[in-house]
Amino acid sequence: MSILLTGFEPFGGASVNPSWEAVCRVPDQIAGREVQRLRLPVVFGEAANLLREAIARLRPELVICCGVAGDRKAVTPELVALNYRHARIPDNAGKSYFGAPIAPDGPAARMTRLPIHTLIDAVKAEGIPCALSLSAGAYVCNDVYYALLSSEEDFAHRGLFIHVPGEEAVSVADMARAITLCAEHALKGADHADR
Repeated sequence: MSILLTGFEPFGGASVNPSWEAVCRVPDQIAGREVQRLRLPVVFGEAANLLREAIARLRPELVICCGVAGDRKAVTPELVALNYRHARIPDNAGKSYFGAPIAPDGPAARMTRLPIHTLIDAVKAEGIPCALSLSAGAYVCNDVYYALLSSEEDFAHRGLFIHVPGEEAVSVADMARAITLCAEHALKGADHADR
């Protein structure tokens, strides 16, 4: 049994991406499960394909993908992935989309099956700023989240996307702790359901 955590490479002229920095600080084991890590490119399509390949290879029980939303003031788990691409800036391969579907034949949106409010409450209880975000936007983060939730139909994992803010709002250590808490409480629900 394992957990797959992903973060992104830097983009938009930044030298680091706090999502990957936080993923790297998460413990190597959570609730007895080995933690696997994958750094994704900020490229439409390619990031989602790499995620699907990793899920097929590793068959994780839980997948938490992370990205940065530098204008936010809290860690924000995402409820919904939209079947929609719209780029404020080009991705790292220079690609832009303006109102295009991710999957023309797919549903308009997909929602996490995890108890997101329970996870948020667990993070807030540790004094870490955390709030619900209704959707993961329309950039590469959303592309990855849509692929993650779509892949649940083929594999037995459950998935979540978490946006972390800039380091001026929440330290990387607290971001890592928030990711860990979300994983622990997601797995706790699964363990209880198995009994």
